[in-house]
Amino acid sequence: MKTAHWIRKTHLFGADGYVCSACGAKAERPHRFCPVCGAPMSGSRYRASWVDEAEGLSALLDDDW
Repeated sequence: MKTAHWIRKTHLFGADGYVCSACGAKAERPHRFCPVCGAPMSGSRYRASWVDEAEGLSALLDDDW
């Protein structure tokens, strides 16, 4: 079976989440195996989603960062 990894997504005003790289399933914490597709996990990668959220908030408030 092919191994996958968790993609850690951080948020500006919320808890971090994890997404399976094989099937796209979401989880609140990293598991050794994906609860949906059963793929074994070989680690995690970081995706700074909070940066995109901050840019959107800045555009709404019309602030310069």
